[in-house]
Amino acid sequence: MQILAITAGAGAMYCGSCLRDNALAAELLARGHDVVLVSVYTPTRTDERNVSRHEVLLGGISVYLEEKIPLFRYTPKVLDRLWDAPGVIRAATRRAVSTDPATLGEMTVSMLRGEHGPHRKQIAKLLDWLRDQVQPDLTILPNSLLIALAGPIARATRRPVGITLQGEDLFLDGLREPHRAQALDLIRQQVDTVDAFFAVSELYAPHMARLLAIPAEKMHIVPLGINADDFQRRGARGRDLVRIGFLARIAPEKGLHVLCEAYQRLRARSHGLPTMRLEAAGYLGPEQRGYLAGIERQMREAGLAAEFRYLGELDRAGKVEFLQSLDVFSMPATYDEPKAFSVLEAMASGVPVVQPRRGALSEIIEKTGGGLLVDPEDVDALAEGLRRVLGDPSLAERLGAAGYAGVRDHYSTARMADRALEAYTAVIGRRSDARPEGRAYMASSLE
Repeated sequence: MQILAITAGAGAMYCGSCLRDNALAAELLARGHDVVLVSVYTPTRTDERNVSRHEVLLGGISVYLEEKIPLFRYTPKVLDRLWDAPGVIRAATRRAVSTDPATLGEMTVSMLRGEHGPHRKQIAKLLDWLRDQVQPDLTILPNSLLIALAGPIARATRRPVGITLQGEDLFLDGLREPHRAQALDLIRQQVDTVDAFFAVSELYAPHMARLLAIPAEKMHIVPLGINADDFQRRGARGRDLVRIGFLARIAPEKGLHVLCEAYQRLRARSHGLPTMRLEAAGYLGPEQRGYLAGIERQMREAGLAAEFRYLGELDRAGKVEFLQSLDVFSMPATYDEPKAFSVLEAMASGVPVVQPRRGALSEIIEKTGGGLLVDPEDVDALAEGLRRVLGDPSLAERLGAAGYAGVRDHYSTARMADRALEAYTAVIGRRSDARPEGRAYMASSLE
């Protein structure tokens, strides 16, 4: 099977979607399938061997310039190559580029206009590359924000196009009006140009089907998977100091402030528990520095400054070491998190987790048995869940063992690839040569 997998780079950040796309492509390549993984906007950053192609499509600098300065929509390709070079894009994004949806509404809508918008030159360049480089049996787009590529790619290849659904609803919800409504309308108008959608969890599929008006027959489930080989069970630990850990992008929706508040309440009722420390790690974007500073200030005011540490962003070796140092893990996301890679990685390390009962977190813990579920948006319940695990070593051992085995049984890269191949084969098999050609309706909807 020849697959063109397009993945969306996130600049200097380790991105969960990039990690997932790269892990799946690597597993399919290892099985002998012909997979071309190529990024759009920026090169991808992964903590495992990166199997993506060197080139970048829809170069982020070009897209930005075309959005802001109309002259660049007409520059020749020889000039575009200067700022489309991966090294140039890396240099431009090294200082971190904001991905805050509140500031990206116009560009999001422009990209969703596709061939009828200001970035038609970028789509033409992508199609030229496609004709020269690959003849896929199936093309996979990384999220519905790139749905405007589906029709042009399908017409160029006369083969099916699918889209992975893996968390873009959070971005869409962060858009300001009228851009959110416009973006949703444009996505819904183009659902018919897509052969299949691949949701990363069973609970996420119906949510996205409702949000984007996706017919049930187009929805497939390809669950998450991680390479668990590097994550080994932690050895026996003393009880002089216990560590509670958090690993995720530092942002309000990931819930570090919730965990810090739960920690404060836990410390207030920690009679009989050992000395504790709360340690957090993850990417910190420039727009979230004030958020982290506020958390540190609250911990100081509670007299717990010495018990909180932010360790920065970790590479894979650092992540493995960090997780193996923990006694319990929590990432109390404040929305229906569809991926939760760090929760899987913590359980793969034999660390018990305490999570709110929402989104993919519920599904993951119910399948693996690797943690406790508590009521969402209930800080006292989270504090009590942490207390139960820390206060009962036998419970912690049972949860840790179940999570260690459960991730390998249900959320391995091998299992993810099995489900992906089942879905991809079904989509390719039922694809006919007939395909809707008309997309002129887009031109009149918002212009």
